[in-house]
Amino acid sequence: MEDDNPFTKSKTIDPEVRAYVYSLVNALGGTGTDESGRYVLGDDALAVLRDLKRWLKLYDEKTNRLDVARCLAEANVVRGDLLPILSTWKENGKNEKSKSRTALACLELLVPLTWPVEHEEMTANHHRHTPYILQAQVKYKAAILHWEATAVLRQAIRIALPSLAMQRDERTPRDEGIIKLMLYFIRNIAAIRQVPNLPSQGLDTEVSRSATIEIFRAQDVFALLLTICSNMGEDYNLMDVIVLEIIFNLIKGVDAEKLWMNQQQRTKTGINDLRETLAAEQHMHTEAKKKQASRHGRFGTMIWVKGDDKQMKSVSGQDNLKNHKTAMFNMDNNKKWNKPMQRRKDLDHNNHDFDQKEHLSGVASEQLRNFAEEFLDSGFNPLITHLRKAIEREAERLLPINYRQFFYVVAWFLKAERVRRERKQKDAKASKAVTEFDPESYALVAAVLNQETFITLNRYMQMSWDEKAWQDLNACMRCFTEILLTIQDMAQSTLEEDQEIAENIQNRIFYEETTHDRVRMILQGYKDQGIGYLDSCTELAHVFLKMLERYSKENVDLQIRSKRKARRKRKEAQQKEQPSDQQNNEDDESEHEDMMDTVQVSKERKFDFKRFAAKFITQASIDTFVSLLKFYKDLSNEQLKRVHRFLYRAAFKQDQAVLLYRVDIIALLYKIIEGPEGLSNKHALYGDWQEFSKQLFRKMFKKIDQRPELMVEMLFSKINSTLYYLEYGHDKQNSASTRAPAELEVKASATQDRKQQIGIVATVLLRDHKDSLVDWVKRIVDRAYDERFAWAAEADARKSEAEAAAVPAETDNADATEPVLDLPAPQPSYISISPENDEIRIAMFKNARLKLLMRLVGMTEEINDKSDTPDATWIIPSHITASHLEESKAAMEQYSATHWQPENEDDNPEDFLRRVRKDNRAQRSYGDEGEDEDGEVRRDNFIDDDEGDEILPEEEEFLFPDNPRQKKSAIEQLKAKRAAKNKKRKRGSDDEEQNDSENDAAREERKKKRQEAALARRRKFKSEAFIRDSDDESDEEKDRAFFEKEAELRRKYAQLNKEQIDAAAAEVEVDAATLAKRRKVVARLRGEDNAESEDEDVVMADGQDVDDESSPPPSSQPRRNDRSSVVESDEEETPPSSPPPDEDDGKKRRQALRELRQGKVQPATKPAAKRKTVDVESESESGSDSDLELEGDDEDDIVPTKVAAAPQRRGGFVIDDDDDE
Repeated sequence: MEDDNPFTKSKTIDPEVRAYVYSLVNALGGTGTDESGRYVLGDDALAVLRDLKRWLKLYDEKTNRLDVARCLAEANVVRGDLLPILSTWKENGKNEKSKSRTALACLELLVPLTWPVEHEEMTANHHRHTPYILQAQVKYKAAILHWEATAVLRQAIRIALPSLAMQRDERTPRDEGIIKLMLYFIRNIAAIRQVPNLPSQGLDTEVSRSATIEIFRAQDVFALLLTICSNMGEDYNLMDVIVLEIIFNLIKGVDAEKLWMNQQQRTKTGINDLRETLAAEQHMHTEAKKKQASRHGRFGTMIWVKGDDKQMKSVSGQDNLKNHKTAMFNMDNNKKWNKPMQRRKDLDHNNHDFDQKEHLSGVASEQLRNFAEEFLDSGFNPLITHLRKAIEREAERLLPINYRQFFYVVAWFLKAERVRRERKQKDAKASKAVTEFDPESYALVAAVLNQETFITLNRYMQMSWDEKAWQDLNACMRCFTEILLTIQDMAQSTLEEDQEIAENIQNRIFYEETTHDRVRMILQGYKDQGIGYLDSCTELAHVFLKMLERYSKENVDLQIRSKRKARRKRKEAQQKEQPSDQQNNEDDESEHEDMMDTVQVSKERKFDFKRFAAKFITQASIDTFVSLLKFYKDLSNEQLKRVHRFLYRAAFKQDQAVLLYRVDIIALLYKIIEGPEGLSNKHALYGDWQEFSKQLFRKMFKKIDQRPELMVEMLFSKINSTLYYLEYGHDKQNSASTRAPAELEVKASATQDRKQQIGIVATVLLRDHKDSLVDWVKRIVDRAYDERFAWAAEADARKSEAEAAAVPAETDNADATEPVLDLPAPQPSYISISPENDEIRIAMFKNARLKLLMRLVGMTEEINDKSDTPDATWIIPSHITASHLEESKAAMEQYSATHWQPENEDDNPEDFLRRVRKDNRAQRSYGDEGEDEDGEVRRDNFIDDDEGDEILPEEEEFLFPDNPRQKKSAIEQLKAKRAAKNKKRKRGSDDEEQNDSENDAAREERKKKRQEAALARRRKFKSEAFIRDSDDESDEEKDRAFFEKEAELRRKYAQLNKEQIDAAAAEVEVDAATLAKRRKVVARLRGEDNAESEDEDVVMADGQDVDDESSPPPSSQPRRNDRSSVVESDEEETPPSSPPPDEDDGKKRRQALRELRQGKVQPATKPAAKRKTVDVESESESGSDSDLELEGDDEDDIVPTKVAAAPQRRGGFVIDDDDDE
């Protein structure tokens, strides 16, 4: 500290500023002899305190200087004025308003004076005043904690107590400011610490962490913190960040495990620590004595040492005379390399550093443990939940440093909860009074075991990694590690609820592959970030790898979500290849395409732990753990065990011992075991390291004997390209899956003859010297022909026997009305094709020309899981006949002897082969080549809507037929025609004698119109018969059997219909007089006014098939106006498969009907007629004339009916009773 020389002080601070500040301090008050040494306030003490606050705010803060704070520190205003003023406010005295204001003014001045000095950018003024102010703050803290006159911290709480007692909605902004001011003052006291590189001034004990904790406990600071934390979010919502900083400064660097030790355990641990320290000191002295100069060797010694390379080197010191090993070790120690060091921030002087260990006294440990237990029981969940929500919405009161403090506090209390549970279990087992331990739920720390916390943690970890904020990442790694360990304990809990929660959390954590990759990148990315960071990243990797291995074994079908950018990169490449004017179409993409892109980027896959461990254990990971192992003298047993387990996994479990074959790693392991300055043989893990080093060296020497080049590689780190070779002695053989070649076809312009197509392909193979393949195909076809021919002969014999046995049965059933239909003949089984050797098997997969030849002769590739693979199976389907195979064999033999020659001599057979387009593969399944001579794809029975409504003549045969209907018998058709003819006669007027030629012309005109209407309707149809699923395209055998059956049925029905029509025409006789009488009855009932309009509804018996079932049901519209329905019904009843009637038969039937109309033919029988339907319509509410239609029955002839005297009418409807019949 500088002297009190005024000339020196005037050079440090502006004299004018110093004069103003000193004058204010003098006016504040002081002690006098007349008052018995008591402090007496000045007349304007309150105004003076406010002026000092203004100086600090307006001068120091505005100008970013420390002049006023330096002046107040030199004037000793804290110890000399502020604390005595607070002492005058008695706790048990009256709450005087003036003294409370003065105390509040003192608190407003104490907060900026004790505020931690931290500047991101230091100026010359900061460098000049910061050391002095840091020492002054240590004095402030010592005085505040140990002020004898009064409890200063309790006085500060007393100032804010009225505001704390108010309800949240009753507090004013001033009350909120007073509470924050009090909490900031407590935070400052907890944060002040002795700076290591500054003089301690003998106050280390007074300002230590133990003293702070004891004072906080004695002056009710812990009670205040617990009250605020337990009511966080209800009564207090803006104090969470300040409370977080207070707790962080109290627990940082404290080992939570030592807090839950009892006095005996703490004493034993202290004794063990002392014993270890003394042993280390003794070992140091022993090593030093070995190198100390003796009494008679004070003049030094220099010797020459001959190395393995026969070179002489000099080394000095008497200890080199002992043995060759010591001399060589001293030579190595003399080799120094001044590695350039990177400039790093002085983390030792940072108030937010939590890597430094803090030792507490027994009393302080017990008091902090009690506070931690009470905080976990009541305040942990409310505070952490409130802070997490503030972090999620990025509240303005949060500073970047608060994120680090939050995750560290969460990690520390999670570890404290685990230690407390372990201690309770041990105490319960050791105590004889407690027979059974009742486990507690993990609900006390449930605020950090939810999905929101995991999302926040993962996001902040990634952000810290990207921004290279190593201390922030260190806190996140500690938090993540403690969460994993807590989940591990929950999974081992006896409570089923905790086990289910642990299972769910592990599934969510291990589901994201990004979490796996992040842990791996952090471990492999270590590079001199500090010992604390190194310890955290290795512990996280060790715990994560161990838990993931256990969880993957318990859940064999573990699925993880993997993110890939393959499609996005492909899309970017396509955009680069496209012209610039086509890159502006991104807005036209639909939402469905965006969703598909997301699905392609993120997808689930099965987790393979071996694959993950292989990616996890690399040379960078080994280097990180070796960096930690270099501090083996200072590492704990748990840390040494962690490194040992990882190296053992890499060398033996993953069989990557070659990663450890490096000179520095081998030398470090040898030094740990053999020394000098190695691990003590009494160490708990000395045996494990000794056994590991022995096994590793033995394996390394075997590899060196097998591959001496490994000696050179031991000087370098291993890379992935040579790693496999160094381990196994040969390069890794990558077995890539072979794709099937493109499918070929013969051009349609070459020929449509299958025989010539076989000749073209066979000629191409023979010209390519593939005679063995052609001969093999001929042998397969020859063998298949013999088998199919034998099967066909056997099938014919069975058919002949069946026909001979069926002759009596047909004679007995000769009078049957329905013929007996033959079932389709059974089909032969398919023939499997097997290659004779590996050459043919490979050619069946890779040679597209051979595959085309096989398809042309009738072979087909079987559709199964092995399709388009080297193990694909080929067959000859059932529908391939012996004649088909014989033709194929003959074609192959013909063109094997004489190659196929094109018409143009300049062309080659290879020119007539081409690849099959994807659009043509479905069309080829229908037997079409898919393209015409110009290379255009044909429509194959499909109508192109883009070409308009005009249909070309050659496409007429591809129109869809009318909707199929059930075929009726010939008798039913003839009766329907007869009924239609009778309608015409009864609806007509006196025009029966009109010329038949005119009727024929009108009939032909109507027929033409109906055909045109049907044709227009068929053009608009889209039939399901021409839409086939891709799974049915290869079922040619089933299609062939279906069409053969249909053709057989058409033939049988056509013959049967012809026979029935001829038999029925000879028996039909109708009485003309009866028909005329019926016309008169109908005319009287219906009137003659609609005769002309109804004439259009007459359907002539011109050979067209008419179905009475197609007549529409009764409706609200008159039947005579529904002409379109009659025409459509006529067309729909025409079966698509029935052949057109013969012209001669049509003329004969028309002549017979004319004779019936003229009464030339007498009826043979007169069966009873049956009234079929009555169509009734009411045109008005009062009732009008109804239309009565009498239709003949479908089953018999029509006879005249008696006319009733008066029809029964009810409500305007004609009621006709059929029960009389």
